Amino acid sequence: MILKSQVLKRIDKIRLVECIIQKVENVIKKHYEVVAAVIVKDKTFFCCQRGNKGECAYKWEFPGGKIEPGETKEEALVREIKEELNSTIKVNKYLATINHEYNSFSLTMHAYECELANGKLEISEHFDSRWLKKEELKELDFAEADKKIIKQLV
Repeated sequence: MILKSQVLKRIDKIRLVECIIQKVENVIKKHYEVVAAVIVKDKTFFCCQRGNKGECAYKWEFPGGKIEPGETKEEALVREIKEELNSTIKVNKYLATINHEYNSFSLTMHAYECELANGKLEISEHFDSRWLKKEELKELDFAEADKKIIKQLV
């Protein structure tokens, strides 16, 4: 027969192990530094819907991506839009830096207001895209980090 004190000791050990696991997960959770283009045209904003991949599958976002070593944030943004949307943008001004913790990763996202300089914003990596008015931004299911940018826009 197991004594109550033995059960309590086992529960304490389980809690300790759970605490250690949580701390290890936080240490090994990947962190990404990314840029986002808030592309504006005629008082509308260009938004993209992610494909069926990862924690943010099918969520809407402002296009952009990871900053590569040696790149400035603005250079990364221009490169990402060229790669993802086959277009050239002009980066006009810095908007915000957003930090967000997702379940499986964390990110620091630097958002910039941009305008289309050349091209038609042809999606190749996204599922869908739309030009939205300010009041329409809250109607779509955006990734949590992008929602923080929207709060600043509206």
